[in-house]
Amino acid sequence: MLEILYRDEHLIAINKPSGLLVHKSFYSGEADTYAIQELRNQIGQKVYPVHRLDRKTSGVLLFTLDKDTLRMMSTQFEEKVVEKKYIAILRGWAKEEETIDYDLINENEVKQNAVTRYHRLQTSEIDLPFLKHQTSRYCLVEAIPETGRFHQLRKHFKHILHPILGCRKHGCNKQNKLWLQAFGINKMTLHAHQLIFNHPISNERIMVNATIDDDFKRVGDILNFDLSLYG
Repeated sequence: MLEILYRDEHLIAINKPSGLLVHKSFYSGEADTYAIQELRNQIGQKVYPVHRLDRKTSGVLLFTLDKDTLRMMSTQFEEKVVEKKYIAILRGWAKEEETIDYDLINENEVKQNAVTRYHRLQTSEIDLPFLKHQTSRYCLVEAIPETGRFHQLRKHFKHILHPILGCRKHGCNKQNKLWLQAFGINKMTLHAHQLIFNHPISNERIMVNATIDDDFKRVGDILNFDLSLYG
């Protein structure tokens, strides 16, 4: 059963588990189940995804229950009225805050402007030797993408040399292997913890929050991060 975070006669939001694809996609490969089909079966009616999350990203995922609402919500995303907030654990200590303005190439080889704001929440240094270092450093950040490009956060944090822990395609695979060997963990630590938007009918400002899963909590415990705001 998917965790339902918000529901009315127009909208429904879930806490998407890591590993679940939103829908069939040429770029994401095949799967036995998809969020759109699981939610439809769970509530007994058709749903329309407003946006998407990567397969390994967990957190708030919003659907509409009719096509008119879908059009209105899609306009909000296009006009950047919707605020998406993520938490992530990065390798190393990133700056206290930064705006990453770095163009990305999409699936069709087209360059697109991409902007991400982030601020550092906590830092950690643990006794885990890595390459020439006797310890390993990590930080917890909150990231707000101002654009919605494919794998934007993963690519942007790689660009500033602070990749997301557990990310394979745009991460540090030596670091990921170290965590798998030392702790038996291969979790990608990226979670969409909050979505804020205007209700398309009432215009009320809606805030939807999603708690982190046990795997994310386990990584946080190893790094002594206080994740109580997200648990």
